[in-house]
Amino acid sequence: MTPVDIREELSGTTYPGRGMIAGLTADGTHAVCAYFIMGRSENSRNRIFVKDGAGIRTEAFDPSKVRDPSLIIYSPVRVWEDCTIISNGDQTDTIYDGLKNGYSFQASLKSRTFEPDAPNYTPRISCMMRIKDSGKLKYRMSIIKSADGDPSGVIRSTFVYEKPLKGEGRYLHTYIGDGNPLPSFEGEPVRVKIDDRSLDDFTDSIWTSLNEDNKVSLFTRFTDLKTGTVDSRIVNKNER
Repeated sequence: MTPVDIREELSGTTYPGRGMIAGLTADGTHAVCAYFIMGRSENSRNRIFVKDGAGIRTEAFDPSKVRDPSLIIYSPVRVWEDCTIISNGDQTDTIYDGLKNGYSFQASLKSRTFEPDAPNYTPRISCMMRIKDSGKLKYRMSIIKSADGDPSGVIRSTFVYEKPLKGEGRYLHTYIGDGNPLPSFEGEPVRVKIDDRSLDDFTDSIWTSLNEDNKVSLFTRFTDLKTGTVDSRIVNKNER
């Protein structure tokens, strides 16, 4: 399977839900990651990303309109030592605390399951990127979902990418398309091209490809593999 153009992949559906991308720039000098959220309800759309230390958190754009903060307010990105953690829920904290206490990425997630938002039972998607002292990138992605929409069963899948190829990444998202209920993602994270030469180009490629009505916020980051220097962007549809 050849890598697909991320712009075409993103624009091919009106509602992929929440999505994350991890990989390497074409010249192999920078680790790449991205996380975006979309929303169909007023509660889901009433959010922005804000910087929080080395990571980010979600906030209500208009606090007076918040109906249920339990599944929409969380820290999508946190950093523990040489690991960048990305997720679509408060399992970011579960992974962070697990690593801090000596557990692996996969072991940390054993206590978690899919979101309790019947009838969608939204999958919990997570990623951990690690850059070792040698400047080598390795990352893992995980999806925890119901058994084809049946909440009595749980499917756990972890994908390990030990030697990422230059100019390529993996894209994992919560839904394979719009619907009622929303159908969960299936299969291995999508192999995508990362051919933008700059972080701004990469950010623009993703943001402009997402459905205009449903996109809410986007976070992107390039990390220099030699120096560890990070450069990040946040784009919010709702601006204060």
